[in-house]
Amino acid sequence: MGSNDRASRLPNNQGSDRLSVAKLLPLAIIIAAAVLIVSMGWHHELSLEALVRHRATLDDLIHRNFPAALGSFIGIYIIAVALSLPGAVFLTIAGGILFGWLTGGLAAILAATTGASILFLIARGALSDYVRRKAGPRLAKLADGFRADAFNYLLFLRLVPAFPFWLVNLAPALLGVRLATFVLATAIGIIPATFAFAFLGSGLDSVIAAQEAGYRACLAAGRADCRLDFDVKTAVTPQLLVALTALGVIALMPVIIRRWRARRGLARPST
Repeated sequence: MGSNDRASRLPNNQGSDRLSVAKLLPLAIIIAAAVLIVSMGWHHELSLEALVRHRATLDDLIHRNFPAALGSFIGIYIIAVALSLPGAVFLTIAGGILFGWLTGGLAAILAATTGASILFLIARGALSDYVRRKAGPRLAKLADGFRADAFNYLLFLRLVPAFPFWLVNLAPALLGVRLATFVLATAIGIIPATFAFAFLGSGLDSVIAAQEAGYRACLAAGRADCRLDFDVKTAVTPQLLVALTALGVIALMPVIIRRWRARRGLARPST
């Protein structure tokens, strides 16, 4: 009887180390959708050229139904972030162009935080339990240390643009960070860069207008190499990088000070 009980429990114990198909399905859908969009080239629509091509239509939509236009922008932004598509910086700049720096910036913060949280939840549901079961002592210790100061670490990772946005969405999910901590650190951490890019976008109308005539003439001539001269990457200036990095270091200061005090206390001889 006892041996039969042990035998009946064996498949369940073995299965506990396996990935759940049901939990993996949402992640598989996300990956499949992203691969499809990139392979079809649809992500190229997140570009300044596409914005210029559709600018009249977009302006008309915003004028006729501002809530619908803003809601559509937020929805597209959420999808782009949830699928980890390239173009988040462009979308932030486009929000500044179309809606102004304040409305566009706030919409971008809401959309980016929502999209990141969706991917975080999907990754956590699909992989976090499995990773924790398979984690060795070093990874477990790393996860514990990260969770202890998760808010400050996440704030640093969000402020400093050296870390891919999609990676900062996935890693905390696998390390067991709480959703509330992830959402709060993400929303606060992306504020400086988001408003910087949205403000840049709000001032680009004159630049776009100066280049649009030549761009449309190029298209009318049937050329396939028509491009606007403005490169979104030029928005990431050294001054902006330095400023964001400085903010990131400030975000880590509480962790550094706390650990310094802890080490100093351990090093102090007992009396």
